[in-house]
Amino acid sequence: MKSNLKILIFALTIFIIGGCKKSKEVFDPPYQHGKPALGIKINETQKPVPEEGEPGTVVTILATGLEQYKDKLVFMFNGEKADVTEITETSISVKVPKTASSGVTSILVGGNIVFGPDFKVKGLINFDPTFRVVNGTNGAVAAALKLDEGKYYFVGGFTNYDNKGTAVPINRLVRTSLDGDIDRTLRVGTASNGYLSNMLAVGNQFIIAGGFSGYNQRKENISNITRLNTNGTIDTVGIKVFNPPTKPETIKFFPRFNGGTNGFISKIYNYQDKITATGDFRYYISRRYDKPNLYQTKDSVILDSTEIRQIVRLNPDGSLDKTYRFNAGTGKGLSGANGYVISYMHTKAGTNAGKMVLVGSFTTFDDAPAPYIIRLNADGTKDAGFNVGSGASSTISSVTYNETTGKYLITGTFKTFNGSPSNGIVMLNADGTEDKSFVAKTITEGYVYGTKQLNDGLIVVFGDFKKYGNVTRNGFMILNPNGELAEGYNATGLFNGSLNDVIETVSADSKRALLLIGQFNRFDNAPVQNIIRVTLE
Repeated sequence: MKSNLKILIFALTIFIIGGCKKSKEVFDPPYQHGKPALGIKINETQKPVPEEGEPGTVVTILATGLEQYKDKLVFMFNGEKADVTEITETSISVKVPKTASSGVTSILVGGNIVFGPDFKVKGLINFDPTFRVVNGTNGAVAAALKLDEGKYYFVGGFTNYDNKGTAVPINRLVRTSLDGDIDRTLRVGTASNGYLSNMLAVGNQFIIAGGFSGYNQRKENISNITRLNTNGTIDTVGIKVFNPPTKPETIKFFPRFNGGTNGFISKIYNYQDKITATGDFRYYISRRYDKPNLYQTKDSVILDSTEIRQIVRLNPDGSLDKTYRFNAGTGKGLSGANGYVISYMHTKAGTNAGKMVLVGSFTTFDDAPAPYIIRLNADGTKDAGFNVGSGASSTISSVTYNETTGKYLITGTFKTFNGSPSNGIVMLNADGTEDKSFVAKTITEGYVYGTKQLNDGLIVVFGDFKKYGNVTRNGFMILNPNGELAEGYNATGLFNGSLNDVIETVSADSKRALLLIGQFNRFDNAPVQNIIRVTLE
């Protein structure tokens, strides 16, 4: 249990804190290391013929010394066994198996393995050539906000975007076209001095949140959340500060959004123009600017705090909404979870509007049993209509919901859910009951970090796993709604890292596409940097 929790904490750090450090990349083959080659030689520099192909394609690779092992050898495409069609003195011909994915070829004889050249398996997922971000970012991309006119805001831990921030850093906030080109008209200056986890629109302005204390020229008086104007400048207000009677009145400018937290904010939501924030904090913080210091010689900023753990709702001006999860008698917020929480809120109209699902490492919520998952009503009370039964047996590390399918997907280190065996991925109906039509296969040699269900029911899964069931999948796969690997969508090679979001969109030539953002440096064996767009053919 302790080792699982350590792995989970590491995965959550990737999701939330970000900040990719450059290091030498070392990737192990997805199968055992080899022994002496027994006289077998493969020309690894000689490309296969053809160099790429779909499952069923017959591929020829130059090799010698194979004839004596023709009844013993196993040929593999990225760990998946292939049918051998012919062996000669100088070559071997094989048929690409249905389960193959792009990667290294190899020949296995007993406990001996000989590696061959890479082979590209053609599939339905491909890099989108119309996406103009070539160099990605130098840090994690945490979230994206799409505007009505088609532009995007991206926030995260980066200070460079597509190598456009070499001379002047692009500090954790950028606006782009639909195809990724940077919009230089955004006036953010030096922007945030810390990691940004989220951004949302409220009226004709924007709220940003994360772990930061200053924005552009405002180096202080911000506590992990603030409000921006449409042009990217911080929304400020002039306040008449205290001055002794012998001095003239003075007006100073401070952030108009006067509220925040004492710790990291991981998610923010706009529901009925109020801001709900969740994260790793214990206190709500606000400031008073018009009071004198102890000696009444000049103005002083007074910091007020109210104990509010993990979940807080703010009014449009940043003040504390005491109608939400607040005990007026004690002057504190309700007790919340006894462990870490990850949230998802329904913000669209409907029966679940304003409700919030919380998952994480907790076993109680507001001092009542809560088996790692709970749903709150729009007023912050427990939703008794969310029927998860006995819930998960261990930590739940992610939760997503699809408005079209009406399903939740949860992942984690749990082995059972509501008493039934589980492989750490469970689909739930809107009422919290398990959708038994989805059956996940065994995950081996790693963990699932997260999932995203697409509007047509396909499911994107990512992590550091090596196999799904008996099929090699190096950290990324797409499943059918029943949990089976989706045919044609699982030919991509190695994925290395984690995703913060998977956004359904279209390419410039109107193909169905996915915008992938997070902290990752490999996709389909190719080097990438935290943001790409792929097409679904």
